[in-house]
Amino acid sequence: MLSQPTSDPPTPIISSYGQSECGVPMEVMQPIMEWLFASLLNAGYYGTPHIVWYNDAAPNPQLEKAVKDGIRRDEPTLLYRCGSSVQPPPKSYYWRLMAEHPSNRIYQLEVKDED
Repeated sequence: MLSQPTSDPPTPIISSYGQSECGVPMEVMQPIMEWLFASLLNAGYYGTPHIVWYNDAAPNPQLEKAVKDGIRRDEPTLLYRCGSSVQPPPKSYYWRLMAEHPSNRIYQLEVKDED
């Protein structure tokens, strides 16, 4: 009998942008990333989501590109609000608060419904 090679199950790889500008300490970021990873696994998602750490006091134009890359690739795009407001969403999109996280600072980019 031949033994079959075992392969690890697929896992999400989270692309993260803006961590250094957001001002949130790594010890705060780590449990947020763990929660996000567990949420993705629970939802059965094994692709590449994107998380943007947005600080309105230190805006970074590259973060808008990261959001648009997530849209173009049809991958989940999330935002952690480090300051008092969220990054303006692209046209025809909005940021939905993910109330399931206790921080009330994590948002998922959603397509607006056509009226």
